[in-house]
Order: sequence, then C-alpha cells, then structure tokens
Amino acid sequence: MVIRRRKQPGCQAITIAVTLLGALALIVAPTAAFALDFLSIAAPAVLFDAPSSKAKPLFIIHPGTPVERVISLEGWVKVRDNKGDLAWIEKKHLSETRQVMVIVARAQIRAAADDKAALVFEAERDVVLTLLETLPAGWAKVKHRDGQQGFIKSAQVWGL
Repeated sequence: MVIRRRKQPGCQAITIAVTLLGALALIVAPTAAFALDFLSIAAPAVLFDAPSSKAKPLFIIHPGTPVERVISLEGWVKVRDNKGDLAWIEKKHLSETRQVMVIVARAQIRAAADDKAALVFEAERDVVLTLLETLPAGWAKVKHRDGQQGFIKSAQVWGL
C-alpha cells in the first residue's frame, strides 16, 4: 500500500523562503566574521603572553596606542598591534576611543580629502592620531593631540 501526502498550500513558498534565508546567511556571515574591531589603550598597561596577571609579562604599551581585538575571555582581551604581534591585556585598560597610527615615514595631513588640498601638517611614523571619521575613497579625518586636524590617506595609517 502506498501512502501519498497531500501538499499543503503555501508549503513550497515556505521552503523557498527558508532556502533563500539560509543562502543570505552564508553570504553575510563571512563579512561579519572578518570585520576588524579596533580599540585603544586607555593608560600604560602590561601585555602578557597569556590571559592571567601571573603569566609572563611581555612589555608595557603606551596610552592611545591602537590595537585590534582578536578575542575576549573573562576580563582579558587578546590584541594585535600594528606589527602583527599578539598579546593579552586586561579589558579594563582598553578604551573604545578610535586611534590610528602612522605607518609611513612621513604622512601628509591635508585640509581636505584631496591630494591637491593644502598641507596642514606632517606626522612621522608611529605618531598616534585620533580618528574622527572614515571617508569614502580611502581617506580619514584625524586629529593630532595638539589640536590640529585634517585628512589623511587610509593607506598611511594602521587602525582603520
């Protein structure tokens, strides 16, 4: 004896909708997984080789230094610096303030997001600037701790 199921009205539409949602999730998920999460150091802090104050201290990091959050674990955060080095820091030493670090010998900060705009100032390698805004076409608006601000090419800084 063969038993046949009766198709419910709208069943095919639901199946298609679920399939489309699954496909959309596969497209969006990788993008979210690779989003970079940058923070800055709030005060001088020790970086460790493991998530514990009893771990081996590696070095002291300066306030304002931008770092990339790799993973968080019970009050500790594994961070990557601009050279790619990984270390652990207590979460309480981190700030949500966005900073960027100059990675070229001399970066030009201009009055507008244009190569032909007037030069406001230059910043040497490893100078930390506060990120005010990211702009299209590879520019960012930044501010120096002395108060000067302008626009820098994104390729000249790390932390975006």
